[in-house]
Amino acid sequence: MTGASLNAARRAAELEALASGEAVDVVVVGGGISGAGVALDAASRGLSVALLERRDLAHGTSRWSSKLVHGGLRYLQHGDVGLAWESAQERSRLMRVIAPHLVRPLPFLIPLHPGVGRGVGAKTQIGLRVGDGLRIGARTSRRLLPPARRISALEARRLAPALAEEGLRGALLSWDGQLEDDVRLVVAVARTAAAHGARILTYAGVTGLREDGVEAVDAVTGAAFSVRARHVVVAAGVWTGELSPGVALRPSRGSHLLIPAGRLGDPRAAVNVPVPGPHGRWVFALPRADGLVTIGLTDVAADGPIPDEPRPSAEEEAELLAHASAALEVDLGPDDVAGRYAGLRPLLAGGASATADLSRRHAVLTDPATGALSLVGGKLTTYRRMAQDVVDRLTDRACRTPGLPLVGAPGAPAGTLPRLARRYGAEAPALAAAPAELLEPVARGVPVSGAELRWAVEHELALTVEDLADRRTRAGLVPEWRAATLAAAARLELGTGRLPVG
Repeated sequence: MTGASLNAARRAAELEALASGEAVDVVVVGGGISGAGVALDAASRGLSVALLERRDLAHGTSRWSSKLVHGGLRYLQHGDVGLAWESAQERSRLMRVIAPHLVRPLPFLIPLHPGVGRGVGAKTQIGLRVGDGLRIGARTSRRLLPPARRISALEARRLAPALAEEGLRGALLSWDGQLEDDVRLVVAVARTAAAHGARILTYAGVTGLREDGVEAVDAVTGAAFSVRARHVVVAAGVWTGELSPGVALRPSRGSHLLIPAGRLGDPRAAVNVPVPGPHGRWVFALPRADGLVTIGLTDVAADGPIPDEPRPSAEEEAELLAHASAALEVDLGPDDVAGRYAGLRPLLAGGASATADLSRRHAVLTDPATGALSLVGGKLTTYRRMAQDVVDRLTDRACRTPGLPLVGAPGAPAGTLPRLARRYGAEAPALAAAPAELLEPVARGVPVSGAELRWAVEHELALTVEDLADRRTRAGLVPEWRAATLAAAARLELGTGRLPVG
């Protein structure tokens, strides 16, 4: 896509223009999925846009998701049919038009074992049927997401071999969307915004809001600068209150563990296990394309200072392993954990005592002092709708994003290397044209190639080796993979710290 390449040289030129006084229609604060979504929506409507992010794209909560594009079954459990419908609509758009190269169908099993009573099973089956009705209403083909059905214990264990056999009376099988990688989605949205003229500036921290723009600091040079803008949108997630003190958030932590897939018999389907208690929570085991299985998800209040990189607590880790093991033949323990991560949900404060009961709806709030808009709450699946609601406040020009494919869509041609096809879509052949030595894994057992590192620097605004390991390739999810990727970046002379700008 012409104009979609982001790199250090482009960043430097666009920062210089803004710092010299060039005004824009909209300045967006925050480079996660919400901020990138706002930048794309505004730019695609013809508004001039600058996005400023104090760290890297998807540095915060957006890279710590469960990597699902889901139809909102949990929202149905809480009686929020409107939010479930919104999720089903946005899932359909992502899978069919916006990012079909990054989102694929994933089968989900709810095992009917002795811990799931017949009443609970029947109630869950009704919920799955309602969810299937939302799928039909959202025009998602049954060929893409087949309807839910009950299957035998034998078929369930073929899909998930580690399921406990004793007392298993079958399973409920449904389908949902799995995202290849949440960071890849954020980068694709940001690059598509850039293709429509948006200036995407990472390592540019906003220090204050004004009625006519923002004050900021360039982390590369340390120089202070300002950006003049008609409108300011703060999409900084759990850090929004630092710039808009009137926004009341109650962050909650969602933690995940990564288990080698071989430990669970290399499952082909996700497993959902209900957690006893009043909140309707589930623990899941999601197979990934990189040979790992994600065990998640917790929902606990995250009180106190907000860390840049939250970590699962020992209690959360023990809880996840115990709940997952309850439905499996294997007894998972700490030695099975290859990696772990946690993210903070920017939930709007409410009257519920537990964060699990707080609404996942988004809100657009106005700062009374500066007039800036703050976008808070919401879910990764509904980022596009969230962005539309913000930009509708700024212009009466028609929204274009419902049918706007991202860079990389619709997908890679047949015969493309599988990892490149899954992660880069239509751009995969450009990476595959690299010298053969760059297409090899950076180390044995590490699903990252040198071609991906080069591409990230030249086209995806990777300015540091940490950007390469922790976000563009996601090697940082496993410590051994991270070390090998950092070493490969050094061998390829991509720098040992901050990459040169210019």
